[in-house]
Amino acid sequence: MTTPADIGLIGLAVMGQNLVLNMADHGFNVAVYNRTTAHMEEWLAKVRKEEPSSDRVTGYAELRDFVAAIKKPRMIVILVKAGKPVDQVVEQLLPLVEKGDIIIDGGNSQWTDTIRREKDLAARGINFVGSGVSGGEEGARFGPSLMPGGSQEAWKSLKPVWEAIAAKVDAKTGKPLEGSAPGKPVTGGVSCTTHIGPDGAGHYVKMVHNGIEYGDMQMICEAYYLLKNLLGLTPPQMSKVFQGWNGGDLDSFLIQITADILQQKDPQNPRKFFVDVVLDAAGQKGTGKWTSVSALDMGTPAPTIAEAVFARCLSAIKEERVAASKLLKGPKFNFRGARQPLVEAIRDALYCSKICSYAQGFQLMRQAQAEYHWKLNFGEIAMIWRGGCIIRARFLQKIKDAYDRNPDLANLLLDPYFKKQIQKAEANWRKVVALAAQAGVAAPAFMSALAYYDGYRSAVLPANLLQGQRDYFGAHTYERVDAPRGRFFHVDWPDPQRPQLPI
Repeated sequence: MTTPADIGLIGLAVMGQNLVLNMADHGFNVAVYNRTTAHMEEWLAKVRKEEPSSDRVTGYAELRDFVAAIKKPRMIVILVKAGKPVDQVVEQLLPLVEKGDIIIDGGNSQWTDTIRREKDLAARGINFVGSGVSGGEEGARFGPSLMPGGSQEAWKSLKPVWEAIAAKVDAKTGKPLEGSAPGKPVTGGVSCTTHIGPDGAGHYVKMVHNGIEYGDMQMICEAYYLLKNLLGLTPPQMSKVFQGWNGGDLDSFLIQITADILQQKDPQNPRKFFVDVVLDAAGQKGTGKWTSVSALDMGTPAPTIAEAVFARCLSAIKEERVAASKLLKGPKFNFRGARQPLVEAIRDALYCSKICSYAQGFQLMRQAQAEYHWKLNFGEIAMIWRGGCIIRARFLQKIKDAYDRNPDLANLLLDPYFKKQIQKAEANWRKVVALAAQAGVAAPAFMSALAYYDGYRSAVLPANLLQGQRDYFGAHTYERVDAPRGRFFHVDWPDPQRPQLPI
């Protein structure tokens, strides 16, 4: 390859390998470094035989040689485990890089770490970019959704690379452009990347993306569970249902792969279906929890995302649930209605719950921009999620349209399109939540989304009594409906420990 390299990458796990090949496919010369040199050399020997563009990739055994091979201002992507490993790599790079160079963290780092790193490196004249990379291994190879933060100066240098390697969507329809193959990248369309904002904005938006992803996956699982338990559908029958849903408003990557999973046979026993042999204990890597914690810290309601996290936690205590199932009996319930209307009702419940989950995620980002003094473009964020990422869906075009109509939209539920969609499907949504409760079928995301909707649309909530309780036991004061907001009052309550005279 011709040196100097256009860009460098450290960390050759699967995501790093695929991102390197993606950059090489788009004509960029890439320098690579891995802590274990033997692993790097084995991988390079393999791709030399298989990948047409691998001649643009050069490996370096020494970090000094790797840095020296990259043209200035250097752009160095780090793809290592979040946390201390990122700090360790940055420390190793500092003696070797120069003012104006750019270090890009493409892992799932916590946004607060990114804020700290960006501030520390900016004081040394080094640009630090925290960039969300979504789409998994396939996305990294053929086009991810990329969410970079950092300075405008850094984005100016990184933009040509990130726009080239990102997923592409049709400019008019927003649908992902397909057809990628090694050495033959997709061209044209709109790139699924944009500069999100300063310091940790990119990683924060990626975190919220993952929180929304938790919600999407849980809601799809609840739809599957209701189809199975209320209607007794088989996996192939449910696969056809999800295939049908994928042709409408629910068209998305996750609905598509759900249909594929449900028709998959067990590799070890072809007489069984794969979904029936998978243990019902979900794993997680923490970004959904971070989203929920951030919502709690900022006092922003995101109950559906939080319920999706808690559902995974509940699934993980499998042995305890098995024991409890022998002692705690639920209601006896048999659904006796027609099948197709209930299938359509479950679809409507899934769609309405999805709207509420996304409304919560965007409301959380809206609060974060005030908290961290960012200026986020929510329409652009929806746009770059239309392709490459796990939550890519037709639905995201409607979110972009909503923010095009009103960039200052307080909540997606207030947009005319989404308001109309929920009004059309609300009766079915309520029917499904009620049936789930009557049947004793857990549907926490559907139920919490409905409670969020009913709470958000309520001019009056029972928090008036709650404030009375707080003032009674802790003198926390209260506001009055007949006084301006911000004026606080207190009642000289009797001591609850002191016996009171009979009334």
